[in-house]
Parts: sequence; structure tokens; C-alpha cells
Amino acid sequence: MKKDKTIPKFKNEDEEREFWATRSPLDYFDTRDFKSASFPKLKPSLKSISIRLPEGMLAELKTLANKKDVPYQSLAKIYLARQISLERGYFRTAPKKRRRKADAQQGHRDGF
Repeated sequence: MKKDKTIPKFKNEDEEREFWATRSPLDYFDTRDFKSASFPKLKPSLKSISIRLPEGMLAELKTLANKKDVPYQSLAKIYLARQISLERGYFRTAPKKRRRKADAQQGHRDGF
């Protein structure tokens, strides 16, 4: 690995933090030596939230989750993730002529 500059020894993390705050690591490391890293067991950090739902909606969510044999909180996360992806345009929607009437009616009943 070719280094343009030598990294000094630091007395503590504060000193190192201050050093890197004013310098680019690219001046100290040769990017040709970089290798891709994989972290297969890394889990995203989670944050607990409280959300108020109408009782009927929560009951329906629990019923659907029970039918799918998953915890209702997990199903809620799946639904939220899907809707966020739709809003961002990540999912392609099926052409209107191919959508089933039942699918369209379900979306209307759910208020989406």
C-alpha cells in the first residue's frame, strides 16, 4: 500500500478526531489497495416509537398478521416499508388493465 503521508501516533481519541476533521484520508491511503467489505450479520439499528391507530385498524392488522402467521408489528413494518418504496418510486406498479378489480377495491377500502 502506497502512502503519500505518514499518520502520526495519537495520544487519545480526541486528538485523532481533531486530526481527521481537518484532513482527507485519501491523502494517507492508496485507494487501489481498498477491498470491498461485507457485513452479513450487521443489523440495522431500531428505534421504538408509539403510534396511535384506530382500534378497528389495529384489530384488522392483527387478524391479517394471524392469517399470515407473523407478529402484527412485523406486518406493520412490512406495510410501511412497501408504501415508502411506492412513494419513492422503487416499485413498478402493474398496468391498470392488468390490475384485478378486487385489488383496486381493497386499496379504496383501506383508504389508499
